[in-house]
Amino acid sequence: MKLRHFISLHDLTSSELRQLLNRAIELKNTRNPDFQPLKGKVLAMIFEKSSTRTRISFETGMIQLGGNALFLSPRDTQLGRGEPLRDSAKVISSMVDGIMMRTNKHETVTTFAEHSRVPVINGLTDLMHPCQLLADMQTFFEHRGDIEGKTVAWIGDGNNMCHSYIEAASILNFKLHLACPEGYKPDSCFVNSASASINFFDTAQQAAEGCDLVVTDVWASMGQEEEQKQRVLAFKDYQVTQSVMSAAKKEALFMHCLPAHRGEEVAEEVIDGPNSVIFDEAENRLHAQKALLELLMSGN
Repeated sequence: MKLRHFISLHDLTSSELRQLLNRAIELKNTRNPDFQPLKGKVLAMIFEKSSTRTRISFETGMIQLGGNALFLSPRDTQLGRGEPLRDSAKVISSMVDGIMMRTNKHETVTTFAEHSRVPVINGLTDLMHPCQLLADMQTFFEHRGDIEGKTVAWIGDGNNMCHSYIEAASILNFKLHLACPEGYKPDSCFVNSASASINFFDTAQQAAEGCDLVVTDVWASMGQEEEQKQRVLAFKDYQVTQSVMSAAKKEALFMHCLPAHRGEEVAEEVIDGPNSVIFDEAENRLHAQKALLELLMSGN
């Protein structure tokens, strides 16, 4: 089997991404304990950043598919003691069947992939969060069907999640409305590569107008806590309120990758409201990643 990595959504074609999302839905709806395509296989999970959803979903996914998962942190390995990444990649990949990394620098994942003999999965970097997008898109497909031709509003920080939404828009052919404060817009390389799919708006209300999906994220991500006060001031007009949701279509969904700061980036009445699908979205990390693990590691 040809070695494949999942570093960004662009590692899948549009057709492959849709097939993977449909497979995730199938795996969710037909849970079979006897289906073990990864029996005897091991996934190394390398965490530089702590996590709830990423660790539980990948570990549970491997177990449900018949395999096992190893949790590795810099405190417990040579990764935090100066060993060159290429050496770590060569050693670790000689002993396991796949590697999932949740790291700070995106270069850490790309370097591992360059020197690994097994598939490497980007569980999150400072630049992208493609696994979360798999779950988000699966959730939309389940509730509303294919997202092609729809319109999505991203409100808030132009961060790693925003970057992956930009990639998803170009691959799955939906329109993306962006409302980000000055100084917090997405990286220009992402914007330039998908300019036909995205539009910028000055306010959250304008961005949400007529949308099928409204998405946001925390104002200060992990590692940005020192910027909290500055970011609260910059983002104070970018909260997803009921007024913002009212500008979207009546049946528009609301998503958030969690954990959420209720009353900050999203109002309590929105996140707990009838349009919110945040817990379906969170659960779908498990099913979307099972489909991904099957694709990359099963040999089929």
